[in-house]
Amino acid sequence: MRNKLAVSLLFSALTAGFIGVANAADKNIEVDLTVLHTNDHHGHFWKNKHGEYGMAARKTLIDSIRKEVAEKGGYSLLLSGGDINTGVPESDMQNAEPDFKGMTKLGYDAMALGNHEFDNPLSVLKQQQEWANFPFLAANIYDKKTGERLFKPYQIFTKGGVKIAVIGLTTEDTMKIGNPEYISGLEFRNPVEVVKALVPEIKKTEKPDLIFAVTHMGHYQNADYGVNAPGDVTLARSLPEGYLDMIIGGHSQNPVCMEPNLENYDPEFKPGKDCRPDRQNGTWIVQAHEWGKYVGRADFSFKDGKLTLGEYKLIPVNLKKKVKIDGKKVRQLVADEIKEDQEMLDFLTPYQQVGEKALSVKVGSSDGKLMGDRDVVRFKQTNLGRLMATAQKEKVNADFGIMNSGGVRDSIEGGDITYKDVLKVQPFANTVVKATMNGVELKKYLDVVATKSVDSGAYPQFANISMTVKKDGVHNVVINGKALENDKTYTFSIPSFNAVGGDGYPKLTNFIDTGFVDAEVLKSYIQNHSPLKVADYEPKNEVIFENQ
Repeated sequence: MRNKLAVSLLFSALTAGFIGVANAADKNIEVDLTVLHTNDHHGHFWKNKHGEYGMAARKTLIDSIRKEVAEKGGYSLLLSGGDINTGVPESDMQNAEPDFKGMTKLGYDAMALGNHEFDNPLSVLKQQQEWANFPFLAANIYDKKTGERLFKPYQIFTKGGVKIAVIGLTTEDTMKIGNPEYISGLEFRNPVEVVKALVPEIKKTEKPDLIFAVTHMGHYQNADYGVNAPGDVTLARSLPEGYLDMIIGGHSQNPVCMEPNLENYDPEFKPGKDCRPDRQNGTWIVQAHEWGKYVGRADFSFKDGKLTLGEYKLIPVNLKKKVKIDGKKVRQLVADEIKEDQEMLDFLTPYQQVGEKALSVKVGSSDGKLMGDRDVVRFKQTNLGRLMATAQKEKVNADFGIMNSGGVRDSIEGGDITYKDVLKVQPFANTVVKATMNGVELKKYLDVVATKSVDSGAYPQFANISMTVKKDGVHNVVINGKALENDKTYTFSIPSFNAVGGDGYPKLTNFIDTGFVDAEVLKSYIQNHSPLKVADYEPKNEVIFENQ
């Protein structure tokens, strides 16, 4: 349990706070506890085309760790930071059934509710709860009508006589980035205030030795969360020191591996290398990147009422790196290969086959990459953003189109385009709305929408409109080649998600929900315009952002 990495963790910055004090009276027992964790699965039940990750290999790894820990007399706990839904078409089209049932077979003990658990109607989430034999935890989600919690706030686990309370928390941003159609009756309360009130209650009624939080709030180094809701670092700093012994996180989809000063991420971290978890105000904070690429492993000892970390790892699940051999680039494993568990593979295969059959149909082609990468499309206008906005505005015969960049979930590489490629870009099944406004109303609307911050899903992509965007709003608006007129009527297309207030867009009143599903609209457009010339969709400074 305590090997050479334990030495590297005893760096001076943490000397004073390396040991976390338990919440109950000291116990005359010693228990080794291994906490395993993943987060932001996003439908990746199957390995990718390079043989990386996948739940079958993950099961082999987790089973082997559990066996090793048990043989040494220790105990283990497996937790998920949420966002099981949305991202891989084969999973999306089956409401993540293989994923939740697969997690049951993996033996997850609990998970936090992620914002993407609300991408579907609550009836789907209820079905997913039935597929899972572990609790969905969310202490800060309430029913607006009843004022009662919608989900279990915490779960108690006893490991070798040590009592552990695990609290679930979900980002407040869900109200902004979730689909209002499904979450309008919910309230996402401030996690800090919820924990401050809940922990004393848990201590009084449950008398736990340790209190963990499994969260879907995001890890932002040194609490720099920008336009996002406060995350795990802010949570730890906002509570009394050591209030939480550990935070197992998700949402920001990054490997939390820190420099010794704990203010910056370790720029030297690569898959298979040592990883130093964050520690803030007496609380360990971990996150395992995304998609099951890693299984996080924290080996603790609990002795005399104190919790001590011996070793922490992010274990890569068949991740590969590109290397040059004889002048050619090839992919090599960064660690020992993890064989896929055959029973899990047999269980998942039918789901994968159903998905592949429906999604492998070619719908068109392009002569280059259509850019939808998250770190690009949320910062500037792109050819894919414009293509999507164009497809929607042409489908409903509108004057111009608006597409939120948070609805652009992937790029499309040059060459043949399949239905799967389309669904990876638009997995949410929003419908296309046609809105009507006069010039005065439209100017006020664009003043809000066009000034949405970069690095957020609210950042808009435009088609068939030109303007200059400044901090105080939009200027020199031109639609269909003519300047905006106050008394003229205009129409525009926009996803239903934003029409009803998603991403903080103003709620529309004068609109028609056409019922056309966004992915089907994009698919049809690609079919009718292939082969696509990506140059036709490249932004040419029609929309100039002077506020960035």
